[in-house]
Amino acid sequence: MKAVIMAGGYATRLWPITKSRAKPLLPIGSKKIIDLVYEKVVELELSAIVSTNKRFEEDFLDWAKGKKVEVIAENTKSEEEKLGAVRALAEIAKTVEDDLLVIAGDNVFSFSLRELYEKFMQKKKPVIALYDVGDLELAKRYGVAELDGERVVKFYEKPEKPISTLIGIGVYFLPRKSIEILFEFVASRERSDNLGDFIGYLCEKEEVYGIRYNGSWYDVGNADSYIEAFKSYTNHYVDRSAEIEKSVKIIEPVVIEKGAKITGRSIIGPYAFIGSDCRIESSDVSESIIFEKTCLSKVKLWRSIVDDRCEIRNIQLTASIIGGNAKIQGG
Repeated sequence: MKAVIMAGGYATRLWPITKSRAKPLLPIGSKKIIDLVYEKVVELELSAIVSTNKRFEEDFLDWAKGKKVEVIAENTKSEEEKLGAVRALAEIAKTVEDDLLVIAGDNVFSFSLRELYEKFMQKKKPVIALYDVGDLELAKRYGVAELDGERVVKFYEKPEKPISTLIGIGVYFLPRKSIEILFEFVASRERSDNLGDFIGYLCEKEEVYGIRYNGSWYDVGNADSYIEAFKSYTNHYVDRSAEIEKSVKIIEPVVIEKGAKITGRSIIGPYAFIGSDCRIESSDVSESIIFEKTCLSKVKLWRSIVDDRCEIRNIQLTASIIGGNAKIQGG
């Protein structure tokens, strides 16, 4: 068996932050989102393929150094060109003879996949991970499962009227027979983007089983869900090279990367990420992510994301996303 980590999207709902970086490579504490996914794969002792695109290929190759990971990039550089998850998976499956674990690269969850894996090895049938979001309106955004015992008898991608709040979370164990059905599905459609549509089709062709999980799960689809995932999974880490004056108050957990300098009467945390070579002067930063080489002076920042190489002074920002190289001066 091989694991395929799907990381080919362009994450337009998180623009401008994800214009220059892939969503799975966003930080979660001192790790990246894809690190948390990869740890689940390593636990099962599987080698992995990362499915991405030409825009972010080099970034994933850098990340993959020293890991049992192959990076395969589709020849696209924009949202308009992309193959979509189903076609991208089909292209990879043509080169692999094994069963597949397919997992979304922006999935953040607390539970092990061991139970799912063992069910798959027992049944040798498709097995998917399910999670109860507990809200019918929220369920409309995802694929919703209809169960008969452990069997998924139908799967509805983004239904207008969900029959339940039990959704698929982008984790699928697929035997080789199911891959042949994937090829059939792709050949019958001009465009195939959502893996949930394929799972619905697969339920019509063979037995599909579902395992419900408890614990925490985040679909990092927008800034708010990203910050919530960051809060749940961040660890406390301060690089030795960071310069922090005695007047600064640190409220754990925070991540402060190499070369950062924090001065004055700053309050950092809780749940703050300060990227490498940032300069923070007399500013309050909480529940926020600041990328590298950004300067803040007399700023109050809460539940916000600030891209790299920004200069922000004398202002209060709440629930904001600031693109790279921005210069903002308050009154």
